[in-house]
Amino acid sequence: QVFRSQLSISSVSDQDAYRAGLQPISQWKAYGLKGYPGFIFILNPFLPGCQRHWVKQCLKLYPQKPNVCNLDLHMAPEKTIDLWGQSKEQLRKKGSSKWEPRSLLEKLRWVTLGYHYNWDTKKYSANHHTPFPSDLAFLSEQVAAACGFRGFQAQAGILNYYHFDSSLGIHVDESELDHSRPLLSFSFGQSSIFLLGGLKREEAPTAMFMHSGDIMVMSGFSRLLYHAVPRVLPNPEGTALPSCLDQALSSDLPVGSVIEHSSDEDWQVCAKYLQSSRINMTIRQVLAEGQKFPEESETKGKGQAPSEDGHHQDNSRAKRHKPN
Repeated sequence: QVFRSQLSISSVSDQDAYRAGLQPISQWKAYGLKGYPGFIFILNPFLPGCQRHWVKQCLKLYPQKPNVCNLDLHMAPEKTIDLWGQSKEQLRKKGSSKWEPRSLLEKLRWVTLGYHYNWDTKKYSANHHTPFPSDLAFLSEQVAAACGFRGFQAQAGILNYYHFDSSLGIHVDESELDHSRPLLSFSFGQSSIFLLGGLKREEAPTAMFMHSGDIMVMSGFSRLLYHAVPRVLPNPEGTALPSCLDQALSSDLPVGSVIEHSSDEDWQVCAKYLQSSRINMTIRQVLAEGQKFPEESETKGKGQAPSEDGHHQDNSRAKRHKPN
């Protein structure tokens, strides 16, 4: 059922791959699944130490304003300005007890980038948009090009933050206006089970593991398939963190690299967080070249996400999150 996928090796120079923190495309191990045309699973193609950059960005930089997160729905704007600064000491000293109070970073469930997804209307809108991070756009462009999608534009991102008691319900990512471009999914931290279903909810899914550094690309027929994340699992290696996250970053980064060195202090906080967590970045192109959003007669709250977290569940609570 599993076969090697052919990648577009000539579409990404080794230099551009290095600048994105990736191995040369010729060294990637990419696989497809029989019956799922357009689905590509890439086993961790990151260069040693480079995953740390994306983890730090997802915890320290991307949750900052003007980006939007689930905590904005419950807290005054001034309280969510610096989640990292308010959480780092508490995280660094955190023990193993389940009863310790959670830091704000541990209460983070999602962050949206670029065109901000409205969880209630399940739409994007022209008037709720902030600049998309340039480093993440560059990474996404290289991965898309390697999979045969040159000119991919990263226009929207949904970052999901999972803990061992989190899950993501079955759903389809269909809100983007252009379905001809792929959906890219990047995983970091603890492992998870991913279910890839069919065009209908009731079709039996195929289950697979996603480990730290793995990338999934859903395109073509597979772009609109149902999928879910029912479980987050401890690192199968038996250590607190996967070994690929223990690797240090090379001291000589290529010219123009989007990867930055993390301080030991910052990585300590990230590592503590990841001991019980998984971060997933899904990147989408919302509009085709030259396409515009249809005129909206009224826009509810400028597209602000009105509910806690759509599909994303935290099973430690007695019931699923309800919209505000």
